[in-house]
Amino acid sequence: MSVTRTLATALGFWALMASSGAEAQAVGSSAPAFELPTADKPVRLADLKGQVVYVDFWASWCVPCKLSFPFMNELHTKYRPLGLTIVAISLDRKREDADRFLSAMPAKFLIAYDAEKKVADLYQPKGMPTSFLIGADGKVRAVHVGFRLDDREKIEREIRAALGVARK
Repeated sequence: MSVTRTLATALGFWALMASSGAEAQAVGSSAPAFELPTADKPVRLADLKGQVVYVDFWASWCVPCKLSFPFMNELHTKYRPLGLTIVAISLDRKREDADRFLSAMPAKFLIAYDAEKKVADLYQPKGMPTSFLIGADGKVRAVHVGFRLDDREKIEREIRAALGVARK
């Protein structure tokens, strides 16, 4: 992807987010319901009721997303047996762009596609990536904008608390 196209895509995303005027989902609020296509069957948040869900908004042009995907793979491997589900939502307009990213950064977790940004409109991510930790009660427990390697310990601590898992 050219630098010009990457910048245009990024600017388009930020213009969409700025124009909506809605605020990001606040900690303690009910997570908005959604249904999105995946490679197999649609994923619905309602079907994940009772589970801890880590919803991550990402895009192929997002540089920090390249750092977050290996971390989410680790989280999936470690905490899936304990009840964590990771749903990474691509905001790419073209599925091919997301697929190209995924061929370089394979995901062990669930990938959903929101090309029309309908779910993004509900959640209002304020940066790329933005993640929402949703507790088994359906409430937003934590929100993270961006991703830095230094965030890993805090995110994992929040996931463990949501799952009710004591630190080893």
